[in-house]
Amino acid sequence: MNRPTLSNPHTRAPDLAGVGQCTLVGAGPGDPELLTIKALKAIQAATVLLVDDLVSDAIVAHASPTARVVYVGKRGGCKSTPQAFIEKLMLMAVSEGENVVRLKGGDPFIFGRGGEEVEHLRAAGVAVTVINGITAGLAGMTSLGVPLTHREHAHGVVFITGHARPGGQATNWRQLAATAHDAQLTLVVYMGVSGAAHIQHELLTGLPAHTPVAVIQHASLPQQRHAITTLGALQSTIEAEQLASPSVIVVGDVLQGLAAASAAGHYSPRSASA
Repeated sequence: MNRPTLSNPHTRAPDLAGVGQCTLVGAGPGDPELLTIKALKAIQAATVLLVDDLVSDAIVAHASPTARVVYVGKRGGCKSTPQAFIEKLMLMAVSEGENVVRLKGGDPFIFGRGGEEVEHLRAAGVAVTVINGITAGLAGMTSLGVPLTHREHAHGVVFITGHARPGGQATNWRQLAATAHDAQLTLVVYMGVSGAAHIQHELLTGLPAHTPVAVIQHASLPQQRHAITTLGALQSTIEAEQLASPSVIVVGDVLQGLAAASAAGHYSPRSASA
């Protein structure tokens, strides 16, 4: 669904003379049936869509046939469109009077750089609307029939990235493990597969090796795969099952029932979502 590209943002600075509008839309984890009604309406009304790499074709198919669709993929370890370039594209399209939708996988405000984009647009005088989407950590656990919180097992949940910004402060996994143990928290780690060995080593300083873990790849999509394991076997399970990005790693006692069923052979560790 390729359309002509927008005016080259390197050629001139937008003056917003024909100012349009911009909406950051959460496309959810991939299953188009998990889109909100508000998100669907925004996609259908857009004249320009700037689409993230993890947004499924089935979701983009809801766009108007006259809309310009520009793919601005951003994935760890892969060639990505620079963030500054994406922000310039957004401003350029708004200045041309377009109805711009920045279509982002999951939720725009959960590891989607939505905060950066809102700040940039508002600084340029552009009003921005944000439409939430279901994040992969929630969708993945729901597909397994497991909650993220539970009155007996988890009093809260922490969403955290396993991929620190280059030059930024690294996550203190040891402190997080101690807090998760003391406060009974579920940990949902995004972009953590490549650093799973380090994360496992650090979390084991504060959490027992038998703590149940789920690794869920392609949450909500037909090709979803997952493995149920323990914190002590996290890295070896990822290698054995050949799990890769995009995946979420969920650590916590909310998985006790599923882990027991899996160990007893009543639940396939590779079964896909329904």
